Amino acid sequence: MKKTHSPNDHFSGWIAARLPLLGLALATLAAQAQTNPPPLNFTFGLPVPGYTLITPKMTYSKDTGFGFEPGASVKVVLGGATGAKPIGAVASDKLFCFSAAVPEGNYKVTVTLGNPAAASETTVNAELRRLMLQQIHTKANQFLTRSFIVNVRQAAISTGGQVKLKAPRETTTEAWAWDDKLTLEFLGTDPSVAKVEIEPVDVPTVFVTGDSTVCDQSTEPYDSWGQMLPRFLKPVVAVANHAESGETIASSLGARRFDKIWSLMKKGDYLFIQYGHNDMKSTAADALQSYHDNLGGVVDKARSLGGFPVLCTSVSRRTFAANGRISNSFNGYPDAVRSVAREKTVPLIDLQQMTAAFYEALGEAGSHRAFATITEDTHHGDYGSYEVAKCVLLGIQQNKLDLTRDIVDDFAGFDPSRPDLIDDFTLPKNPESNSRTPLGN
Repeated sequence: MKKTHSPNDHFSGWIAARLPLLGLALATLAAQAQTNPPPLNFTFGLPVPGYTLITPKMTYSKDTGFGFEPGASVKVVLGGATGAKPIGAVASDKLFCFSAAVPEGNYKVTVTLGNPAAASETTVNAELRRLMLQQIHTKANQFLTRSFIVNVRQAAISTGGQVKLKAPRETTTEAWAWDDKLTLEFLGTDPSVAKVEIEPVDVPTVFVTGDSTVCDQSTEPYDSWGQMLPRFLKPVVAVANHAESGETIASSLGARRFDKIWSLMKKGDYLFIQYGHNDMKSTAADALQSYHDNLGGVVDKARSLGGFPVLCTSVSRRTFAANGRISNSFNGYPDAVRSVAREKTVPLIDLQQMTAAFYEALGEAGSHRAFATITEDTHHGDYGSYEVAKCVLLGIQQNKLDLTRDIVDDFAGFDPSRPDLIDDFTLPKNPESNSRTPLGN
């Protein structure tokens, strides 16, 4: 008997022929779902459709994947005009933190800040005290929405192995820089938040690497320019600070900090490189040449991946000479950076010269106030690191980097010899502090 074919037979054959492609497409979608999780929306105070309601007693746990960090003391505040739909927020009279579990990546975070019953002032830090929003003021029953980009990372390297973290430092007080969640810190005068929205984004990344004058410092009174930088960039670019206290460029290579960056770098990303404080302490006969060669190798690797390397000379120490000028305490190391910049045609930000001008403008006695403590001559406090971050922005502008267009509109330029008046500078402080000096000096 001759077999006849129905339209369904043809359709079945079409499906069978394309099942492998369909399976591949589904696998691709599944992979994208894993690397690009859906947005997370949280509301505080009152239920909102499409948002997860967070109550004051919801402490973060791995089971839920979200909640306030231990120690948070917040209260729900409700309000709204007569006859209008009620609105709510949580507020506190001290710092509080909220976390949500997310995979490694860059995230656009949108916060709605304000208090329906009172005026508020809220500063927002992310992860390990990275400054995102500075002193957002709202009147009673006024709400402002602001966005910023947060980079979340883990120690595992996608190409194999992991970063060799410094224990116990990076596994205890600095653990938030490497964990599996995005943490927001709300502080200021009566900090208040009504909503938090977290969405994965594909944006250029500014990788930062270096030592204790660059890294995300975990506690007061210490700060570094790398953790101030996000405040000055629009929510179209991420800052990923891979610097760490006590590092040299050789130790960062050995600990696979650069391997981690290489595994993440995309075409169009930036790499800011500032070493020297600890490198100069080596007594090896070829130490300076090795430093020079390592800088050149990192520049070449970044370029091979489509990245844009930017070299920075070391932030000056507070080393005043008898003539009232800052002396170079780094021997030939800043010149080595300048040499690599010339040889490789790499943008150079001369932080040694810029910060020397900054300290000299404050004077030998007054410059103490730019540092974390009265005995510090290396590590900055919040004012000093804020001003050094402005030096970096000036360098971005001077080099005419494309990143210039991503600088926030309220940055009006900077002259290191005419810094902001320290008495006019304010930034809320975390009440917890640690007298332990960062590694390196």
